Amino acid sequence: MATSCDHLDLAREVTPSSNGCEDCLRIGGTWVHLRICMTCGHVGCCDSSPAKHATAHWHDKPDHPLVRSFEPGEDWWWCYTDQLAFDVPGAEPAPSYQ
Repeated sequence: MATSCDHLDLAREVTPSSNGCEDCLRIGGTWVHLRICMTCGHVGCCDSSPAKHATAHWHDKPDHPLVRSFEPGEDWWWCYTDQLAFDVPGAEPAPSYQ
């Protein structure tokens, strides 16, 4: 397992694609927690959710390895490629649903 993420250059200023898991909203599904892709803004559900749409998004787009929590008050990042959770000192507060 990596101890640092070398993919931060893939992070962009993103606009959330929805105010919930966009894929669950489309199919009438439910989620536990939300994640936002820091490459394109896709909002997907976490791996504790039935459909695991955030991870599915990464499998469909392996050049989108970085997500952040889309939960209020949480600022952590996750890199799927490196299987690493981390914080980015000085990063803007994470976006979250309202």
